[in-house]
Amino acid sequence: MTTENKLAIWMDHASASAIEYPGDENIVKTITSDFTQTEKKESLEKSERSMHNKEKHQQSGYYKELGKLIANYDFVLLFGPTNAKSELLNFLRADHRFDQIKIVIKTADKMDIHEQQKFVRKYFTEPVNL
Repeated sequence: MTTENKLAIWMDHASASAIEYPGDENIVKTITSDFTQTEKKESLEKSERSMHNKEKHQQSGYYKELGKLIANYDFVLLFGPTNAKSELLNFLRADHRFDQIKIVIKTADKMDIHEQQKFVRKYFTEPVNL
């Protein structure tokens, strides 16, 4: 029997914390979006259309970076408080390289790293989730 490589990613539109499971459940990587609130305000002052184009471009880069990480795993849990996890899933599903990776999304509140680790441990140890 082969062991699945599992990864959990807590994310919102600003940043993502990747936690490998099983293991010592340390953050594998923290990835942040380049589109900050300051940039949003500056872009919005110029024009709303400009702001949305810049945000879309930078979110795409954020999702590509997460995709590079996810490509190394067999099972990925995306969780967090915003719809960023669904947007990432749609982004990945458009690329057939991710067809063989099982990706699940779960809604979760804003959490600190210890709460994230506890959530991941609980999710992966409950047999109904696997």
